[in-house]
Amino acid sequence: MSSTWRSGRKILAFTACLTGGLLLSGCGDSDAERYWQDYHRTLESALALDAIPRRAPDNIGAFPERRARLFDLPEVREGLIGIYALRECRITALVAAHNNQLGRVAPPSQQWLYQRALWQRLSGCWNTPVPDGLATVDRQRLHRLTLTKTQQLPYASWNALFDSSEWEKSFARASHPVDFTRVDIRPALGAVNYLQRMVRHQFSRSWEQDSGTLEHQLKILRKRPLTAQTLRTLMLATQRLREATATLNTTTPTRCLPAWDMGYIAATRHSARRWLTAVNALFDSVPVTPPNAMHTYRQRWLSLDNQRAPWSAFKTALVEHHSARFRFPACRR
Repeated sequence: MSSTWRSGRKILAFTACLTGGLLLSGCGDSDAERYWQDYHRTLESALALDAIPRRAPDNIGAFPERRARLFDLPEVREGLIGIYALRECRITALVAAHNNQLGRVAPPSQQWLYQRALWQRLSGCWNTPVPDGLATVDRQRLHRLTLTKTQQLPYASWNALFDSSEWEKSFARASHPVDFTRVDIRPALGAVNYLQRMVRHQFSRSWEQDSGTLEHQLKILRKRPLTAQTLRTLMLATQRLREATATLNTTTPTRCLPAWDMGYIAATRHSARRWLTAVNALFDSVPVTPPNAMHTYRQRWLSLDNQRAPWSAFKTALVEHHSARFRFPACRR
C-alpha cells in the first residue's frame, strides 16, 4: 500500500469527520456529544430500537462585523496651545500620551481607561474654582470638552467592550459544545461582573479603575469562547432531545425506560442560564441604544425570552422530551 494512498485516506477520513459534524466516535467527539451518544444508546437498548437518526446541529450565527457593532466617535481635536491653557486640569500629559504613536494603537481596554480618566479630570476640573481663573475662550473650551466627553463616555465604554478581542472571540463560531459538569464558569462570571462594575462607575469621579485588574479579567475571558460554547451546547442538546423525542413518539410503549441521569442536563441548564444572564446584564449596563446589528444578534442568540433563541428552544425541547418519556413505564430497579 503506497504512502500516498494512505495519506489520501487520512485526508478523506478527516474531511468526513468535519462534514459529519463530529457525530461518529473516533472523530474527536466532545464530552457533550458523548453524553448524548450514551443516552441515545440507552434508549435504543431499552426499547430494542434501531439507531436513532442523528444529524449535526446548526452552527451559531456570525457575530456582527466590527463596523456594524461599534459607534463612530469622532476625535475631539484641540491644539497644543489650547490644551496647555487647561494645564491646571492635569490633562496635558494624559492627552499627549494618548496622541503619540503608542497611544493611537493601544488596545480597546486601554482606550477605555484613557477616555474615562480624561472625563474624570475634565469633570473634576469643571467643578472646582479653576474655570473662574481661566480666560473666557479657555473656560468655553473646558466646558465644550467636558460636555463632549460626558456625552461620548457611554459610547466609548460600549466600543471598548465590544471591540475587544476577548469579547469577539467569546462569540467565535469555531467553537464546540462543552460538558458543564467539567467547566467552572465562576471565574468568567467574576470577570463579567467586574466589567459591569466599571460601566456602572463610569461617571464616578471617586471610583478609580485599575489597569492591571482590568487586563487580568480580560485574560480570564480570553481562556475560552464561553458564549459560543454555551450556545452550541444548548443547540446540541436541543437537537439530540428532538431526535430522541421523535423516536419515542413513534414507538409503542410496550417496554420500560430506565432512570435518566439528569446531572449533565442540570449542569447545562444552570450554567447556561447564569452565563446568558450575565452577558445580557452587561449589554443592559451600558446606557446606549445598541447598533441594529448587535440588537438583532442579541435577540436571536442571547435572549432568554425569544422562543427562537437557543435557551428557550432548549427548554421547550426538554419539556417535550419529558412528555414523550412519560408515555413509557419506568423500569423497576
